[in-house]
Amino acid sequence: MPAQRTESGPSTADVFIIEPNNTEAVPALLEQIKKDFDVFNASNQGRKDLVIKCRALVQALETPRETMLYHCWAQNGDNPQKVDDLAANLGIDNVLLSRLMRHLSAMGYLVETEANEYRLTNYTKAMGIPVIGNSYLAMLSCTSAGPMRFHEFSRKRGWVNPTDAKDTAMMYAYGTKMDAFAWQRFLGYGTHFNDHMGSYDLGCLPWMAPSFYPVKQRLIDGADTDPEAPFLVDIGGNVGHDLARFHKFYPKAPGKLILQDLPVVIGQIEDLDPAIIRMEYDFHMEQPIKGARAYYMHTCLHDWPDDVCNSILARVKAAMKRGYSRLLIHEHVIPETGAYWEATAMDMVMLTLLSAQERTRAAWYNLIETRAGLNIIKIWSGGKGAQSLIECELLMECN
Repeated sequence: MPAQRTESGPSTADVFIIEPNNTEAVPALLEQIKKDFDVFNASNQGRKDLVIKCRALVQALETPRETMLYHCWAQNGDNPQKVDDLAANLGIDNVLLSRLMRHLSAMGYLVETEANEYRLTNYTKAMGIPVIGNSYLAMLSCTSAGPMRFHEFSRKRGWVNPTDAKDTAMMYAYGTKMDAFAWQRFLGYGTHFNDHMGSYDLGCLPWMAPSFYPVKQRLIDGADTDPEAPFLVDIGGNVGHDLARFHKFYPKAPGKLILQDLPVVIGQIEDLDPAIIRMEYDFHMEQPIKGARAYYMHTCLHDWPDDVCNSILARVKAAMKRGYSRLLIHEHVIPETGAYWEATAMDMVMLTLLSAQERTRAAWYNLIETRAGLNIIKIWSGGKGAQSLIECELLMECN
């Protein structure tokens, strides 16, 4: 049976995903680093030793989620395992496995207990959890050539900022006309990507938490109480991660909760509260749900350049009810200075895989207000480095 999630994040069984890998090691590492820093100029070997200790400190402080995001964008508990035993159990050449595990140990991802015997770290334990381990498969196995060959792609296009969703570095690298999502599904990594989507907010404050966005005051109060009225529509909501969490926070919210995504995604849903309606929908087409209290989009618009986003927003805008409906856009809002690495790392993913972008505050205002003709009521911050919630409405008619 899969572990149950709490209202604000992963289950207690999986909580180590969002906790530091090894806080116990930090004091000793700090002392070693301080001691070695005084002498590291004495030799190149001293410098190398200091780098190793600094890397160990970072690994100790990072959470498994952070390590996975930094990299991407068979478990046996805590008992050491011998390479020969693992190789026999897994059907892998023991020489190959020995070489791989030796390197992982040298990099700090396994603990060497004796010759050809290793113990897992918290990070390598977490690789057995789908939202962590499958993220690597989804983001690296089938798309990594895009970033690797971005320099070729850009050189051939005169080093201009890419804004054509049908011409991306990933398409160039793999010689395909499929976008990143279709390419992942084509290669059999669609469900792995769904798990990756579930990892986005691990350890972050959920957008519907009262200290982030006041759902009761902004959405529930004044909402249509007819049980058939659409309350919250999650557009492009994947397999329902956000709506499931919302339903736990507000199980008595009025009206209907509606999850929308492509048929191939909706068809992959294995476990979702029956209170959430599943609807096959392409957000490039007319929005079939009219006059909902709120339309919600989580990391959808960052996948597309401005011209496509303008078309997507036009579909939502046409369905909204003036003075009643809200559009909630849950994405990074990059500050003009002092940007956080998770947001800029994601921007590089968008740049190389989709010819799209993470947006600054100015870019969001340009897209939503200047181009789409909506009004931004407020940008609600999720905290340093976290995604924000952009609350929008239709412009009021002038008399």
